Amino acid sequence: MALSAKLQMRQSQSLVMTPQLLQSIRLLQYSNVELAAYVDGEMERNPLLAAGTGEASGRPAAEMDARADSPVPLQPREEAATGTQITGSESDSAAFESGFAGREDAGDRPERTAPIARGEGRIAASDHDFSVEDLAERRPSLNAHALLEVRDAVSAGPAQKIGEAMVEHLDESGYLRLSCDQLATDLGVTVAEVEAVLTTIQSEATPAGLFARDLAECLAIQLRRRNRFDPVIAAVIDNLDLLARRDFAALRRLTGEDESGLMDILAEIRGLDPKPGHAFDHEGFESIVPDVLVTEAPDGGWQVELNPDALPRVLVDNNYLRTVRSGGLSDDDRAFIGECQQSANWLVRALDQRAKTIVKVASEIVRRQDGFLTHGIGGLKPMTLMAVAEAIGMHESTVSRVTATKFIATPRGTFEMRFFFTVAIASANGGDAHSAESVKHRIKLLIDAESQGKVMSDDDIAAILKKEGIDLARRTVAKYREALGIPSSIQRRREMNARRLAS
Repeated sequence: MALSAKLQMRQSQSLVMTPQLLQSIRLLQYSNVELAAYVDGEMERNPLLAAGTGEASGRPAAEMDARADSPVPLQPREEAATGTQITGSESDSAAFESGFAGREDAGDRPERTAPIARGEGRIAASDHDFSVEDLAERRPSLNAHALLEVRDAVSAGPAQKIGEAMVEHLDESGYLRLSCDQLATDLGVTVAEVEAVLTTIQSEATPAGLFARDLAECLAIQLRRRNRFDPVIAAVIDNLDLLARRDFAALRRLTGEDESGLMDILAEIRGLDPKPGHAFDHEGFESIVPDVLVTEAPDGGWQVELNPDALPRVLVDNNYLRTVRSGGLSDDDRAFIGECQQSANWLVRALDQRAKTIVKVASEIVRRQDGFLTHGIGGLKPMTLMAVAEAIGMHESTVSRVTATKFIATPRGTFEMRFFFTVAIASANGGDAHSAESVKHRIKLLIDAESQGKVMSDDDIAAILKKEGIDLARRTVAKYREALGIPSSIQRRREMNARRLAS
């Protein structure tokens, strides 16, 4: 067989992403912290970029502020979707306790007659500065507080050095996560010296329970401070697994106490702090700065706007550009300045497009979850990325990037955008589907309403939900109940019986 060389022409198509397009996609999924770091890096590399103060572009500052505060409308579309809202009673769920605490009840809120329409979101700076410091005061660092406690508890010298080494191994809860043997080996001292220092610090440090090695020791330290660590309580602390299972019969056999005494001990233990370290800030933890702010509009709907504190303002320094070009430039300098100008203009446009996309997605989320904003968790509706993408005319991957690591501040608290995307639970009567989170909330309400002799099993709860139009299997009810941290019906019945006998 003879071999010969041939020339052939073939046509092919390929999608080539430019570096700028690729970076635009990355900017979309950046959190506000990552975006700020990226912008700072670009400003260091590009001399034509400057902070958006109005002076950089040669315009008066007042004109620039007016331009920034003016609304930037999105592409409006016809509003054709209407639907019924899922109502639910207002109650604080354990999973969302921090978000709902202190909010007004649904009965005191005006009914929403005009939910936000698609495209009504705007990019604007608030009249007042929004700061997370308004939500909570900054707490002292755990490490800084622990160091002060060590220096107050033990004298300067080797003992204080041992205590300072212990501080480095405290976890978020304030527990010492390194054994005394390992610590003694690392410091070149005896185990007895380490244990002596640890005992002194545990007895003196505040809050009580710091430097404990496990939960049982943490509770025991607090009870000793109250002079309540008697043999009976010590036996209960040594058998916390029985207490967690509500096995009061076994505890009665171990302690010799009756139901009344055990319930008093249980109430006292519940009054202790199992994680004393959570009263302090931890290095490396950042406060959540919401990307989007949702407030009540004067017309009864919702107003969606970007948080100005989370949006970096970058402008092209035209004054500097004119100054540089007025001088003599070489060909290399002229090419460099042209590249910097192109890069700066692209970054400004990319940030503007990113902001508009975030507001567009957030506006659709708010429109669909009007029931949640009005009634609470009971009004949360099932929603998918695909549904939002189709509604606003974007690709599902774009919506996924927008909602990743983004937070939205609502009158009911600050939530990650992904929180509003929940699994749909089919309706038993052919009606609208129910959100998985609202179903969890309903399960919690049913269990909270239990009384003596009327403890419901998972099958009973599934039957009640089916009558209410929620088609849920027993194993799914058990999964949701465990996710809420609620014990089984057997354990709940044991605790109720113990309380009845104690009373």
